[in-house]
Amino acid sequence: MQIRREPEPGAKATPLAETILNELLHRIYDGRLAQGDVINEAAIAEDFGVSRGPVREAVRRLQGLQLVTREPYLKARVVTLTQEGARELFEMRMALEGMACRLAAERMTDEEINELLRELELDRQRALDGEGADGAPRVFDLHERIVRASRNSRIIDALCGDMYHLLRMYRRRSGAVPERKSQAYAEHWQIIRALRARDGDLAESLMRSHVARAAEHLFTSLPLFTGDAAESRSA
Repeated sequence: MQIRREPEPGAKATPLAETILNELLHRIYDGRLAQGDVINEAAIAEDFGVSRGPVREAVRRLQGLQLVTREPYLKARVVTLTQEGARELFEMRMALEGMACRLAAERMTDEEINELLRELELDRQRALDGEGADGAPRVFDLHERIVRASRNSRIIDALCGDMYHLLRMYRRRSGAVPERKSQAYAEHWQIIRALRARDGDLAESLMRSHVARAAEHLFTSLPLFTGDAAESRSA
């Protein structure tokens, strides 16, 4: 895969390492780079038709995002999702996303809420039409939109900064089974309904319940590693 070095006309130039980083993120999200896989910098550089320098830079960035681990004298690997890590992240999400949803009910404009509903319906139709099944990035992320609509910079930094990518890995796992996708859509619709009613108590309660159900589904339907198993898998 040869990377284009010149930006598209009218587009903002993107550093080569950033381009590689974005592609590696997509590969991690769609499973082409699976949990525990070794990050072979030489092979990636050959794949992209570049030197190893920008690849190393992209891998270092992935380490900063906690998507790649590298122990002393060991090769870099894609992070292995663990039970303990999932529990901690979903506990954080319940607290912060619940509060963000309460604040969004108070602070979003009517136009923003109506746009959120329109985009939810469009995203649902894309899923029914099979769009995005090839691992393309999501066009719409209701959770991120609600968090940003809270207008609380600290909550936004916590959930939409570097931690966003690790959260997204767990969220994709919890929504990987078709029946959960259908349930999540119904729950999203109820959350937006609470936002339209300006009911902060209900919006927070619905969001916390939504995140809790996603966590329950993740633990009961999909395998996660214990800390010991994750360490042996990376050895």
